[in-house]
Amino acid sequence: MNRRPRLLATAAVGATAALLLTACGGGSDESKGNDKIAGADTGEKTSASPSASESVSAGRPKIELPSDVKITFTPERSGDATKDAILKDNAEFIRALNAAIVAQNPRLSALEFYTEGEGAAAAQQWVQSFKTAGWTVTGAVQYFDRQVDVKSKDSASLSYCGDESEGFSKVIKTGEVKKTKATKNSYIAYGVQVEKNEQGAWELVKIVSTRGAERCQR
Repeated sequence: MNRRPRLLATAAVGATAALLLTACGGGSDESKGNDKIAGADTGEKTSASPSASESVSAGRPKIELPSDVKITFTPERSGDATKDAILKDNAEFIRALNAAIVAQNPRLSALEFYTEGEGAAAAQQWVQSFKTAGWTVTGAVQYFDRQVDVKSKDSASLSYCGDESEGFSKVIKTGEVKKTKATKNSYIAYGVQVEKNEQGAWELVKIVSTRGAERCQR
């Protein structure tokens, strides 16, 4: 079966760091194990991510995505200023990762801006796997049940779910979209660690994921 390239587990990440738009519409039940997470529907309105960032904070890169790549985040805000900043930078990291896949550039400056250390290594490897395969991404992915746990003034963790039932890989050379049926593996649970850098951005430093997680099924 045609599937997207899989990011191999590394000691640094501790699990396969499937990051986004990675399920190829969910694939089949063959692809089990750590890969992503999906969660319960919060019932909140989901806002669509525009093709370019709505606002670019001081020093933050502008991220643009093609019109056929749509990413949404629920919730976008929590009402707490620190948590909202973390949620926003996490969303921008996800957008930057997609932009790097589209650009076929593992060292895209926007991706490097939102990652550091183990997180940067995992993200670069993931983008490289698409580049090696000659594939990009298309379709829509929803991230929901996004929760933030602030550990200190410069450290936090997030958990959230991804719905990849409408997200697919696309062969760059031919334009063929690798569509597959949605299954429980279309839903992924994520656990992320972030740290605040000197520029005030919350960078991804570690990510683990579980494909087919029960809490993320819809």
